[in-house]
Amino acid sequence: MTTVQSDPAVPFGAAPGLGARVRREVGPLVRPYELMVILDAGLEEDAIRSVIDRTTELVRSRGGNVTSTDRWGRRRFAYELKHRWEGYYVLLRFEAEAPVIAELDRFLHLADEVLRHKVVRLPEKLAGAALSTTAPGASKEANGA
Repeated sequence: MTTVQSDPAVPFGAAPGLGARVRREVGPLVRPYELMVILDAGLEEDAIRSVIDRTTELVRSRGGNVTSTDRWGRRRFAYELKHRWEGYYVLLRFEAEAPVIAELDRFLHLADEVLRHKVVRLPEKLAGAALSTTAPGASKEANGA
């Protein structure tokens, strides 16, 4: 019977002479996104608030984080959109995993109140700069106080 001596530096199952492979645990990849939603301008304030709340709740329930919500209000379209000339614009910035975007897109596509929506992934540099300028205390640090 022959015995094989193993090198303790080479992991079990790895070919001798090859470098050891490193396994890394990769967690969920959370990325920054921006969502523009155009709602029907004829909706009451409660209905608009309801759509925004449902959208933010969907992101949060899937592990995302809504960083800001900007209501732009009523704006006139450059052209007719679904037989309307005005829409109510809302801009949401949030961080989430990629599967959340597909679910969010499905939800907004099926919502009757939503005329159009667009989700854009923000570059890391742009998202970091936007968060640092809107973070509380950022202006104190910039002024040297």
